[in-house]
Amino acid sequence: MNPAAIQFIKTENVSTSAGQGQISDILLKLDRDRNKVASSAAAYDFNLKRVRLMSETEKIPDRMQGVVYWMSRDARVQDNWAMLFSQRIALKHRVGLHVCFCLVPKFLDATIRHFKFLLGGLRVVESDLKKLNIQFHLLRGKADDVLPEFVEKNSIGAVVTDFSPLRTPLSWVKSFKEKLNPSIPFWQVDAHNIVPMWVTSNELEYAAYTIRGKIKHHLPEFLTHFPPVISHPYPGTVKAEPVDWAAAEASLQVDQSVKEVSWAVPGTSAGLNYLQSFVANRLQLYATKRNEPTVKAQSNLSPWIHFGQISIQRCVLEVQEKRPKCPESVDGWVEQAVIRRELADNFCYFNPNYDNLNGADQWAKDTLNNHRKDKREYVYSLAQFEAARTHDDLWNASQIQMMREGKMHGFLRMYWAKKILEWSESPDDALSISIYLNDRYNLDGRDPNGYVGIMWSICGIHDHGFPERPVLGRIRWMSYEGCKRKFDVMSFVSRYGAKKYRYEGKK
Repeated sequence: MNPAAIQFIKTENVSTSAGQGQISDILLKLDRDRNKVASSAAAYDFNLKRVRLMSETEKIPDRMQGVVYWMSRDARVQDNWAMLFSQRIALKHRVGLHVCFCLVPKFLDATIRHFKFLLGGLRVVESDLKKLNIQFHLLRGKADDVLPEFVEKNSIGAVVTDFSPLRTPLSWVKSFKEKLNPSIPFWQVDAHNIVPMWVTSNELEYAAYTIRGKIKHHLPEFLTHFPPVISHPYPGTVKAEPVDWAAAEASLQVDQSVKEVSWAVPGTSAGLNYLQSFVANRLQLYATKRNEPTVKAQSNLSPWIHFGQISIQRCVLEVQEKRPKCPESVDGWVEQAVIRRELADNFCYFNPNYDNLNGADQWAKDTLNNHRKDKREYVYSLAQFEAARTHDDLWNASQIQMMREGKMHGFLRMYWAKKILEWSESPDDALSISIYLNDRYNLDGRDPNGYVGIMWSICGIHDHGFPERPVLGRIRWMSYEGCKRKFDVMSFVSRYGAKKYRYEGKK
């Protein structure tokens, strides 16, 4: 068995007291089932609700010689329902298993910081798959351009991919489906959410309180342990050549000026190690200190989760083991990691305007439009925001943290976006500036959570109206003085060497 899988499948029992949180019954079931994990995907009673058929047919061609898992959002081997479903098909039909990742030279505002993290994780995937006799192919180009040819050339009889709710990955799936031979079945597996997005709801959810009950209703069915991906007994139709990673990086057409960060090492093992450090050292502080930027109380796992290098389901399984010691912290973290994260996927899937003002609720559009012509005390340009040259030293420190570390503290990300709304010429400008900076510097940029966080801050998504103010209208307000009451602002500011700049107008 893969050493990573050994780490994943633990045998010790955990006691869980009744009444400690709303999902304690599920945890008791997990505890009982801990030693009943199937030995492989073939022996596992796979929940087919995780899967949806994308093609007209689900009949496997008689002469198939292999199965392809088109890996995209979930770039890991273990703890991956799409990978497990692919191996399940391949084992059943006694054929080889191929994993293909389609590397595009440019993706939105991603820089070399993001692509090096992505490629670093994929190198781990290649290594892990090689140990399991599963072929890994790094194909260069969009999937609809390169993958249909690979399928045809290698007599592939089934294709599986993972799921993202964002418009660009959705367009990739649509285009690939149109070019795939119609006689070949094509499935999609939600390997990112615990409860598959299409199981939770078939409509846009208004807020966390409307989706929370739906997710928790399905958690007993879907919050389970994973069987391992095993060494594959059947050879692939074509043996994968070792990836030339230097050539892959050289093929990129991205901004090279935003450098890698040292604290976040890419890959599944590194992500799992960081998870364990959170569980051991910071989780107990989460309930009371998570909104204090000067205290290390957050998980900071979002880079690995965003790139699919670790599974949020694995994270929940590990975090929940600490429930007897810190139930409030566990409940608070699970709320953010499960309910809020899956709410973000729902919003982006059912609202095509998830990144612009048209995606806001009518009350928010009305109030922002009514205050478009309000006089702004400060108005900054994108260049001034990016250079952290505002009159607000806390805002500047937050921007510097993001540029330097590729991760801004979650509480400050709300303050940061709301101040961009307050200091921009229009809410449309505020959205575009916030999304650009977030996606350019944060390792977890271009993510449903990021879009929804910005839309919450600027457009009141999943929120409600507040007393009217200039510029913001009824959008929730955050202030410098309010931050001072919550944490030691000057300590945070000094940590990043930020200062206040004299306001000289938009430049």
